[in-house]
Amino acid sequence: MKVGIAGFSGSGKSTLFHWLTGVAPDPAAAQRGQIGIAKVPDERLDWLSAHFKPKKTTPATLEFLDTPGLLLDERRDNPRRLGILREGDGLLIILTGYSGGDLATELRRFREEILFADLEIVTNRVSRLEDQMKKPKPGKEREADQKELALLQRIVTAFEQGESPATLGLKDDEEKAIRSFQLLTLKPELVLVNIGDDRIGKPLPPEIVRSAPAALQAPAKLEMELEDLPEDDRQMFMQDLGLTGSSRDEVVRKIYYAMGQNVFFTVGEDECRAWPIPAGADAVEGAGKIHTDLAKRFVRAEVVSYEDFRRVGSMKEAKTHGVYRLEGKTYVVKDGDIMHIL
Repeated sequence: MKVGIAGFSGSGKSTLFHWLTGVAPDPAAAQRGQIGIAKVPDERLDWLSAHFKPKKTTPATLEFLDTPGLLLDERRDNPRRLGILREGDGLLIILTGYSGGDLATELRRFREEILFADLEIVTNRVSRLEDQMKKPKPGKEREADQKELALLQRIVTAFEQGESPATLGLKDDEEKAIRSFQLLTLKPELVLVNIGDDRIGKPLPPEIVRSAPAALQAPAKLEMELEDLPEDDRQMFMQDLGLTGSSRDEVVRKIYYAMGQNVFFTVGEDECRAWPIPAGADAVEGAGKIHTDLAKRFVRAEVVSYEDFRRVGSMKEAKTHGVYRLEGKTYVVKDGDIMHIL
């Protein structure tokens, strides 16, 4: 899962990237984007590792893509800057919460930028299709072009009304038809307000909560500075600021789940591992995460939930207590399932 970190210049995107991944921003990569990896903390995996004492423990990860900040005044370059985000699977939108600016306006303007960038891509395709329709073509090709054109015209209308194509209730085949456009307005998003120490302990502004109910806030720069202090000084400053600890782990977890991801576990003496999987995915897709051969030759999955396993203490007891299950290809993997693929 690759998450694009996006926002206007000066919002602190690169600071957030450094805080989340531990990777220092590289000025040479500023215009092309920079990749960093963050491990997703999971107390369930920690417990399973302590229980099985494996040779290796592997958490789920998130890949973050730091991108050039958008420009407020000279906007002609913004579509190019946004284009880097299209390779991401989701958007982490950073708002400037330390300068006293209007956060709601900043978020509205960012969403307008991605809408206009998507509109440009779709209208360019509409123009090409309209030109193609003027030329003679076999019946099936013409019919396919007419179908695509009608779909794209619906999307253009939604954009012109300031709405995302997500409001159109697109069918599976329609979503597949526009997948190659990598529309930013269709990607899952999470808003993170980058605050200073003056905002610690204060709630998010109501207007942000209304437009982004899952929004988070974090003092990323402050927490990074605190990490560099000696332990005694760090605890003193944290106490003065009303901080009980770093919020980084919780922020990474919330980003992970906001991107529509779950995890399932495989366990044993060799390795305990958390596997990322899209929410709603079935057991065959889960098997494919482990190895493509397991998906191709899938017979069934042995499944027990983490909560049940922890309560009973072993696979043998899981069978005794009736919480061990055999599931087929259509089983929808639940977050926290422990699975063994046969």
